[in-house]
Amino acid sequence: MKKIASLFLATVMAVALIGCGAPGTSDGSSAKTGYPDEDGYAEGKLNDTMHTYFFDFTVNSAYVCDKYENYTPQEGKELLVAEVTIKNTHRESIPMFDTDFQVQWNDSAEDAFDVPVTYYADSTDTIGKDVLPYEYTLAVNETKTGLLVFEVPTGLKDFNISYLEEFDDDSTGNVFFVYFTADRK
Repeated sequence: MKKIASLFLATVMAVALIGCGAPGTSDGSSAKTGYPDEDGYAEGKLNDTMHTYFFDFTVNSAYVCDKYENYTPQEGKELLVAEVTIKNTHRESIPMFDTDFQVQWNDSAEDAFDVPVTYYADSTDTIGKDVLPYEYTLAVNETKTGLLVFEVPTGLKDFNISYLEEFDDDSTGNVFFVYFTADRK
């Protein structure tokens, strides 16, 4: 799955740079919050449930800070800590990975995104007791709530967390964005 991360990041960044709103809508909103429009694009805000092919997910809250438990970011960065709830709505258990979600910030630079810090850590490292692990499985109808921790440039407040559907045949599906402002904690 790690090898797919680069493709995922590049694809999501390309979609994110298309414009401010969802394609095909005059007001910049998806046809129905949390569900993809005819172009495969869905967006929402904090506490909106996003409905993917495999699972529903909600970004419940988010904040920025200088340190999370024992994890300190690189110089010039701070941490974005986002609580998410994921519910398997698929007909079978699904593997989940830290790279399933990425953060983006309002910047036109090619590197204005990142994956959770668990991606860069040794798989045995514990970032914190509530942080979603590097890899886990969601059983049919199982719900899991946990934290995604990202390193982001210092001083930013506006972000989005995205998910791109990826299938076993290496094809991709819809892309989902949750936009929010994160206060300092």
